Amino acid sequence: MVGGVPAYWLAAGADDPSRVVLYLHGGSYAAGGLATHRDITGRLSRAGSCRVLLLLYRLAPEHPFPAPVEDALAAYRALLLSGVDPARLVLAGDSAGGGLALALLMALRDAREPLPAGAVVMSPWTDLASTAPSLRTKADIDPWLVAESVPREAAVYLAGADPRDPLASPLYGDLSGLPPLLVHVGEDEILLDDAVRVAEEARRAGVLTTLKVWPGMWHVFQLFAGQIADARIALDEIGRFIKAMTPDVRP
Repeated sequence: MVGGVPAYWLAAGADDPSRVVLYLHGGSYAAGGLATHRDITGRLSRAGSCRVLLLLYRLAPEHPFPAPVEDALAAYRALLLSGVDPARLVLAGDSAGGGLALALLMALRDAREPLPAGAVVMSPWTDLASTAPSLRTKADIDPWLVAESVPREAAVYLAGADPRDPLASPLYGDLSGLPPLLVHVGEDEILLDDAVRVAEEARRAGVLTTLKVWPGMWHVFQLFAGQIADARIALDEIGRFIKAMTPDVRP
């Protein structure tokens, strides 16, 4: 438990235990956990030479918005209280977890609390109002997600809340003052524009943002690192970002 929230530490490649990644998993805010994300977080630990904390935040429908945001805040604050230096901490998340990572950053900034060194978001779900053009333009080629299910999954999580609340849909929030962002998304996925538009908004807000659209890839293709080379290359790139944001301090 970290901050009262169930979590697992993974340290497959923690050459420097002071370097930490807080990982927020995907699954439409209704699924996901150790079974689905053990492999990717272990690989991320090796790629980033860091410890990874996989947070098992509460899930809908039993725990709708804003329960995951509350859990992420509690865990982040607990990490800092335990002695983790925010300058040695990076957030990471995929899909819903990518949106949650951005929401956590905005909540921390608004509370004037220390921000992490950076954040990595893979195929982030940032628009629960489902206005992304790619929901239509990529519907016939996305091999993984079904466009018609996105509004239904959003409604389950929101449970009547405003889909444009920035803590549910970071696309509609003020992104100014956030740390550097690395955004990965697949070219063929229906949530392509969720990632592209939030990266554009972050840049307009003055946030150092790197967006990479991976040709021919689908939603959170990094989960398939055991099968495809592009996923392994992407995780290596993420690892380099983590290390760049949390450089070793040498005398």
